[in-house]
Amino acid sequence: MRRPSAVFVLLLAIASIGVAPAQAQVLGPVQGLPNVQLPGARLPGLDPVAPLHSVDDLLRGPLALTRKVQIETLRRREPRRVDIDPHGAPVLRGEFLATGLSTAQRDAVQAAGFVVDRETSADATLGLDFVVLHDTRNRRTSRALRALQRAAPGAAFTYQHLYLPAGEGDAARVATAAAPSSVAPSQRVGLIDGGVDPGDPALAHARIERHGCTTANPSRHGTAVAARLVAGDADTLYAADLWCGDAVGGATSKLVEALAWMAREHVAVINISLVGPDNPVLARAVQAMIAHGHVLVSAVGNDGPAAPPLYPAAYPDVIGVSGVDAHDRVLPEAGSGEQVDFCASGVVGSGRNALRGTSFAAPIVARKAARLLEAPRTGAAAQVQQQLIGEARPLGARGRDPRYGYGLLSP
Repeated sequence: MRRPSAVFVLLLAIASIGVAPAQAQVLGPVQGLPNVQLPGARLPGLDPVAPLHSVDDLLRGPLALTRKVQIETLRRREPRRVDIDPHGAPVLRGEFLATGLSTAQRDAVQAAGFVVDRETSADATLGLDFVVLHDTRNRRTSRALRALQRAAPGAAFTYQHLYLPAGEGDAARVATAAAPSSVAPSQRVGLIDGGVDPGDPALAHARIERHGCTTANPSRHGTAVAARLVAGDADTLYAADLWCGDAVGGATSKLVEALAWMAREHVAVINISLVGPDNPVLARAVQAMIAHGHVLVSAVGNDGPAAPPLYPAAYPDVIGVSGVDAHDRVLPEAGSGEQVDFCASGVVGSGRNALRGTSFAAPIVARKAARLLEAPRTGAAAQVQQQLIGEARPLGARGRDPRYGYGLLSP
């Protein structure tokens, strides 16, 4: 058989980038061919030159659905602020969380070149005891963590992980706004995400209570999720912004502080369309929220069915939501596993202007949960999940399917 020419093989490899749906393609050297650099050619959605002005800049194009590409983009464009932990998860460079520090241990870490950057308001509300530490010596993140552990060997330290949106947020696209409902009563519901634009048609009748920023900084992703969460009704939306107009955000401490704010405001159901790694401080905060009677609904992420579970969706008693397309087929990029409790539409709009991702499925489920729970109560997470199981339309395998969960929930 005649061997294909080198040019043909190279062109075929390049063409495959645009074929696979919503899955990042990394084009490396083709076996047996020189590593040819095509003039002016770039991977779509990953421009190494353009600056990041907001979180929406991180969510442009189909490759933005892949968290690995988001992380690499952050590292390339914000190298002084963003690093990765040993497992490849994004962290704030030089920032750490410490729990249960004694006075002597605080003195020891300060002598090692760290300062208490800020105390958190989550302590009293959620029963946590943690502080944010900042490295003043600009050491590599792994080296700084070892210095902390040597300075206070009995204390517990962890990274300041960053949690990223689980869906597209291209500002050039227009999502379909929901029409006001004349049936559903107004309700209170929480959102932890980017900023929300009150001028969006789907939010025209909503009352928005903000947290986290001194000024309003709308994001496309946060607004699109909020639009599905409120769906045109006169609801009260408690919206916590973890970015405040910056490109780097979603820090663990900010997420925990947002949960504490929701607890103080007695918001029963909270939507979190963000994903990231397991973090011990976040795990304790989620556990405290569940124990206090709140219901947390979270997107399972878009790293694909073979990827490890992402958090907070994978924490016990959190309702994890996957996404399906217009034909009720699971999105190929959606996460799969025991963390999937339900699925809902993960596509906003239609055609080339459509946004997609599990981010947009979670608020459909959160909205239904909010109708079932007006105020936090003990055991609410399990009770609400059982009620939702009764409303879900089974898809996939009988019982709990790793891709569809207990079934599809419609708006």
